[in-house]
Amino acid sequence: MTSPLCLTFPALEKYEFCRAVFLGKQPGIDVQKEREEAIRNLRRSHIQALTQLGLDKFSIAEVEQVHGNQVAIVGPQISSQTYTNADALITSARRVFLKIFVADCAAVYLVDRHGRAIGLAHSGRKGTELEIVPATIRALQETFDVSPSDLILQISPCIRPPHYEVDFAADIIQQALTAGVTEISDCDICTACHPDRYYSYRMEKGKTGRMAAVLALL
Repeated sequence: MTSPLCLTFPALEKYEFCRAVFLGKQPGIDVQKEREEAIRNLRRSHIQALTQLGLDKFSIAEVEQVHGNQVAIVGPQISSQTYTNADALITSARRVFLKIFVADCAAVYLVDRHGRAIGLAHSGRKGTELEIVPATIRALQETFDVSPSDLILQISPCIRPPHYEVDFAADIIQQALTAGVTEISDCDICTACHPDRYYSYRMEKGKTGRMAAVLALL
């Protein structure tokens, strides 16, 4: 299922035990605000999209997103929760969806091909420099005994050259290969090239919305 509002990824769709979606630009919503107010305005639209996907009964795990390299471990939970001082989430729990917000940074999906665990990381220029994705890969191995070679990695739409001076998507791929991941997919979509479909922090000078990346074990 691919549309301007909801993008899915062939590399992950083939695994029936998980659901990975990327919610793009939501029409008719005022996002010419600072980050927190823009996200508040978008939440109802995101909830409607997740309801259509059958994820409305799931608990939600989010991260504060501080452009660092800390990974939060999400256990089974009844209520939704935001994890502070973290930029990535990992879990082996079912019916809990991991969620991050991006507007030029990459959302990096990590799925164990055997269905034991998943991870979702927020990796922009700074997070990539701090190696948040390798940290997430290590956390999956240390916490859930998932070998890097068993992971499928997917990179979401993000800003890319020539609209940005650093190709951090390429850096993420190299970091993942170095960490031992062998199956890597990149959608190769630049957020700044498609203002009709995606929010771009750089192109819209900071007053914009956020895309939501969602990943869950069913």
